[in-house]
Amino acid sequence: MRDSALFRPGSLGPVVLPNRIVMAPMTRSRTSQPGNLPNRLMAEYYAQRAGAGLIVTEATQVSPQGQGYSFTPGIHSAVQVAGWRTVTSAVHRAGGRIFVQLWHVGRMSHPSFHHGRPPVAPSALAPGAQVWVANGDGQGQMLACPTPRALEIGEIEAVVEDYRQAAANAVDAGFDGVEIHGANGYLIDQFLRTSSNRRDDRYGGSRENRLRFLDEVVAAVTAEVGPQRTGLRLSPQITARGMDCPDIVPTVLAAATRMARLGLAYIHLAEADWDDAPLVPEGFRRSLRESFGGALIVAGRYDAERAAKLIDAGLTDLVGFGRPFIANPDLPERIRHGVSLADFDAATLFGGDARGYTDYPRDVRRR
Repeated sequence: MRDSALFRPGSLGPVVLPNRIVMAPMTRSRTSQPGNLPNRLMAEYYAQRAGAGLIVTEATQVSPQGQGYSFTPGIHSAVQVAGWRTVTSAVHRAGGRIFVQLWHVGRMSHPSFHHGRPPVAPSALAPGAQVWVANGDGQGQMLACPTPRALEIGEIEAVVEDYRQAAANAVDAGFDGVEIHGANGYLIDQFLRTSSNRRDDRYGGSRENRLRFLDEVVAAVTAEVGPQRTGLRLSPQITARGMDCPDIVPTVLAAATRMARLGLAYIHLAEADWDDAPLVPEGFRRSLRESFGGALIVAGRYDAERAAKLIDAGLTDLVGFGRPFIANPDLPERIRHGVSLADFDAATLFGGDARGYTDYPRDVRRR
């Protein structure tokens, strides 16, 4: 794979990338408590993987209201920002580049995160899904998401401000850029889809109205970090969590056109990643390329060969790898030199300590 398209240099706006391999965002729930604080263990974890062309952090809540899983990091308090500064400094010392993924889960949450109150969403519609909630001993279990409360207009404006402040905090924390999480059934995605947005005000109904919240969030974030240091994650083919919407593909293509006008650095396509998941139609890939002139990232159970072919075909610019990075901190070098990939320990994915997190060895063997 030494001559693979994955190892051509690239760029995202002003950020120069030595390769086209992206470490995709993955929730690992290793923050310090109380406060959901990024810590030195997380700094070690990300620095170990700095050989990626770009690291996108695990999803990071923009406010306490935006949390939906235990031990996930925030970027809304001064102590959290200081913790993230430790992470970015470690990654930069290791020669890496790192964007933070900004997140509000919306209805994908549980009252235990909100003093017993229900989560919020565009509309009072339950997702039919579960989230991981830990007890006082740190042991987690999956709990059902209840019916959320619909956000009022003034509350929506406050959430947009939370995104703006989180973006400003990301600059303070030393990140190279930010990725807005608009995928996988979380708050922005909930506004985009008719299946989760039944509002009859300026944020619901027509495609234009359903795009309004995304527009406002992007405007707020880019005002702080600039469009060329901003990316957006979308997932039109993913329909789980009550998100099957007949209008989502044209809505996403309309969003891509708007993001192109704003000059966003990239769109990150989150594809279904289970074994029998449907393939993304090539026609959609070409339509997305035509709608958006910036860089495209795809992620979703790719291997190196398939990833390189998609780059060579001009249908993407970079490819995200998630699970392979867990047990292979030196994944780009393993791919380059044909070294077998290690398997991860599923029991240590969420919560815990260094075991199954920073103790996976590098492998310098060549074959």
